[in-house]
Amino acid sequence: MSHRLGISGSTIMTDPEQFGKLFSKDIPHIEIGEFPSESAFNEFVKLVKENGVSFGLHSPLYRNQSKYDLLENVQFKPEQAWEQFEAEVERMSNLGAEYILVHFPYFKGGPVDNVNQIIEKGLQKLSSLQEKYSIPIVCEPKLGLNRSRVGIDFLHDFPLETWEKYELKLCIDIGDYLLAVGKETLEYISKWKQYIKVVHMHNVEFQGDRYIWVPVHPSHERDENYFNIEEIVLFLSNCENVTFVLEHTPHSNPTNQFVEEGIHWVRELIGE
Repeated sequence: MSHRLGISGSTIMTDPEQFGKLFSKDIPHIEIGEFPSESAFNEFVKLVKENGVSFGLHSPLYRNQSKYDLLENVQFKPEQAWEQFEAEVERMSNLGAEYILVHFPYFKGGPVDNVNQIIEKGLQKLSSLQEKYSIPIVCEPKLGLNRSRVGIDFLHDFPLETWEKYELKLCIDIGDYLLAVGKETLEYISKWKQYIKVVHMHNVEFQGDRYIWVPVHPSHERDENYFNIEEIVLFLSNCENVTFVLEHTPHSNPTNQFVEEGIHWVRELIGE
């Protein structure tokens, strides 16, 4: 099994002035989205070509566009969200992106009538776009409003044989799953083992009622203030050809040494 590390634009909040940081850690893949402008995106594409790395788009392409609306109206009408997403799929295919990742399934909260039918209808559309534009689409189930776990539960209960028909891949966000189902995380993700192609790597730091994504680090395994993730990463390393994307945000001001120690640890765990 061949795994690799990637780094997320979230580590610099897709700040064009900090693009260089994404290309400086001997990491062969970048996943990024929510660019502040067309010129910023064009600059990023130029750097990708100059540095010889691969990239995937984490939809949306630009800030303040639809992130969660394919199945429900969160900030945009679903028909607007689908139009935006198709335009992104077509553009990423033309640019040679390795994949496009989208928040799916996303539900604000429950209950939802006929939820399996709603999810399958979305899968049909995603699969059609994947085939039309010849680019892999990766689905990332997400927490809903107020940390609602319903989307992750709905996916867990969704029939595997139905998912199999549409040839779509999955992204597991370790933080979202741990916040949603805690110690049941391995049970939840093991069902989807053969479809997992991207993993979002971070731990969670709680600040009162809020939380932030922080870099993974071996010290967290001995610190009750953080989740233990080693067992989860080892399980995911037994999936085939997974990209492990470092997806912390800069809010905790981690030192370069702390980040590098986490990278070294993950590389050892996944055998990269």
